[in-house]
Amino acid sequence: MPLSIFGFRALWSPWFLLIVILGIALYLFLATKMRHRFEGTESLTRKQLVSFILSMILLYIVKGSPVDLLGHILFTMHMVQMALLLLLVAPLLIIGIPNWMWKKVFDVKMLNRVISIFTKPIISVIVFVGMFSIYHIPIILDNVKLSAPLHTGFTVTLFLAAMLFWWPVLNTLKGQPQLHGLKKIGYIILSAILITPACSLIIFVDVPVYETYQSGESWLKAMALCVPAGTLAGLSGLGMSGPEMFTNMATLTDQQLGGILMKVIQEIIYVVVLGSIFIKWYKEEQDNAEEITKKALSDLEEQRLAMQQH
Repeated sequence: MPLSIFGFRALWSPWFLLIVILGIALYLFLATKMRHRFEGTESLTRKQLVSFILSMILLYIVKGSPVDLLGHILFTMHMVQMALLLLLVAPLLIIGIPNWMWKKVFDVKMLNRVISIFTKPIISVIVFVGMFSIYHIPIILDNVKLSAPLHTGFTVTLFLAAMLFWWPVLNTLKGQPQLHGLKKIGYIILSAILITPACSLIIFVDVPVYETYQSGESWLKAMALCVPAGTLAGLSGLGMSGPEMFTNMATLTDQQLGGILMKVIQEIIYVVVLGSIFIKWYKEEQDNAEEITKKALSDLEEQRLAMQQH
């Protein structure tokens, strides 16, 4: 069956699109027209603007476009959603928000205390990987997908955990936890190692483990999270029995492919991040070495001149 049977609202989430557009408008208003009303502000850079707009576009694609509907039909698409949301949207959002805006967040003492704890590198990586792994335990994922409040709450919490994970790597705000050079590389590699068991269990299990991605009542209940109740009720007479009506892929194949794609996308993103970190670290080391060499030569020249004077 074509996805169009679910209707425009389910496919394109116009209300969510409106929220995204309003979010972009508010960001631009604060970063340009209202900036002069705050102390210590700086002009919005092109990098920040592009990063924020990209994060919002990706957010809509992941949670508002037909990709979100497909994420309830195919486990493969669900894992692609998770990879893009946690590994691209989160870091782009951190980069896109200027430091003076972040500072206003940290001026709230309670938030500052909580965030300062959960952005400590070891804690942040454990919380992020732990949340991701727990979310994909079959009984947890199935129950989350059957409840709109649980689904929203868990998704938002997992996204915040991703923000906390990326914070020590990407933030440039004074006084906040920051990793430098080889420590960043070690941090990213550690997270890649820790997330591997969760992906491996999904890839190598030999039976379908998620009820909400199989035929039956659970799948129809899960679809209610992204399809209006009236539309879903109207379609029930068509005899919809499960995701197999929209794909020829076997449930087990879909499940295993989802785990593979999550790991592949994660590795690609991590390789790009590690490459940029290494290049930046190498340039800094080269600059430091040149400075040391220049200082040493300057000292030798001063000593030579001093000896000539004597």
